[in-house]
Amino acid sequence: MPFASEPDQPPSGTHFPRPGTRREFLLQAGGGFGALALASLLQADELASKTPSDPLAPRKPHFEPRAKRAIWLFMHGGPSHVDLFDPKPELVKYAGQPLPESFGPVMTRRKVAQNPLMGPVQAFRPCGESGLEISDFLPRMAEHADDLCVIRSCHGDSVNHPQSVYQMNTGSIQLGRPSVGSWVAYGLGTENRNMPAFVVLTDPGGGIKGGPPAWGSGYLPATFQGTTMRPGQNPILHLRPQPQIADFQQQGALDLVRTLNQRHLAERDFDGELAARVNAYELAFRMQAAAPDVVDLAGESDHTLAAYGIGEKDTNEFGTRCLLARRMIERGVRFVQLYAGATDGWDAHTDVAKNHGEMCRRTDKPVAGLLGDLKQRGLLEDTLVIWGGEFGRMPMSEQGVGRDHNPWGYSVVLAGAGVRGGFAYGATDDVGLRAAVNKVHVHDLHATLLHLLGLDHEALTWFHNGRDERLTDIAGRVVREILG
Repeated sequence: MPFASEPDQPPSGTHFPRPGTRREFLLQAGGGFGALALASLLQADELASKTPSDPLAPRKPHFEPRAKRAIWLFMHGGPSHVDLFDPKPELVKYAGQPLPESFGPVMTRRKVAQNPLMGPVQAFRPCGESGLEISDFLPRMAEHADDLCVIRSCHGDSVNHPQSVYQMNTGSIQLGRPSVGSWVAYGLGTENRNMPAFVVLTDPGGGIKGGPPAWGSGYLPATFQGTTMRPGQNPILHLRPQPQIADFQQQGALDLVRTLNQRHLAERDFDGELAARVNAYELAFRMQAAAPDVVDLAGESDHTLAAYGIGEKDTNEFGTRCLLARRMIERGVRFVQLYAGATDGWDAHTDVAKNHGEMCRRTDKPVAGLLGDLKQRGLLEDTLVIWGGEFGRMPMSEQGVGRDHNPWGYSVVLAGAGVRGGFAYGATDDVGLRAAVNKVHVHDLHATLLHLLGLDHEALTWFHNGRDERLTDIAGRVVREILG
């Protein structure tokens, strides 16, 4: 067949676009580049509206809150629910026997035989008018039983400390997500522009497993991350200026720096991370006057100091931090988190009685002192207090008289802010191994905490990597049954 000089004509009604030139391609693509630029500008406008010039300025909640502020008492290391807040008669009955096979393949049957069930180390007793059962480990907290709401059916997703610390603090077992305190700071701001919205009081004995990302801001602006503070004249290292620098000299220098910073920001399209750094420096200057007053306990009465256990060997340190937490929320800090327990903390692998005995002696009286002080001052009505760790502990023994990690069922205690006092919600199974009735996942707990603070966990979002991210990811329900 001879080669055709012209291509056959397409059937009638069919259209094949002809190839364009490079110049035509660039001309057409130019409109696409413009659309990308417009989208970028619109996104910048949206972020600017979310991050005002003062990102910590007070903001209205989504609805009328029960709590205006929160204090989280984080018992790092994993306190044993079956020895503190979750009485199990069946665990007492079958102590010394292997875990029945009906409870599932938690571990190999050989290890089950080596690690029999272990009864609670201390007895449980009905407390208060409500009769809420609490362990003898916590006699002072037991005096406030009618103010406590014990969620006995919490569960998470990791058996390891760092991942569980991250999940309890950020909703995810992975690094890089904002902490609960950061979300609250972003959602509500601070009531005192001379103080941070989110303050962390770490255990002086050492860091936690997982480290500072537990109170970090993740993909939120750095302004919202937790500010670590400590007692004494220097609550934040290098906060105070050198003594030879007069106030007017420092003020003049800061005014100049502020002018230069604003120019620098404007030249860089008001970059969010740079703006957060500028705001941090300006907040640090304002804190030079406010923070020393917060940590100065000289004005507190002897009765108050004694209630927190300040001046006593076992309770002085944690009691001081609990009192500081009260002083901070009085001065407009939205979210205060205290860590009880350094690297090991409540991690009772070898001896529950010894470990929990020491940790309860350190914390029981200060926590009770905090609850009583808040109530006496009328602050417990709109302050949410949270007590709990990253997980609980197994009903089986480990190394004879210890217990291993248990993320499948554990307890978290709430008080104040209109939650039902003298009330236990949910349940683990007969021996305390797994959440069984009215299960509360970490996402549900977070949704409930935000709800108490007037924040809708589905509406509190931040646009990141192409999607609206939130603390509870795509899950979470508000546990309304605990609301008074």
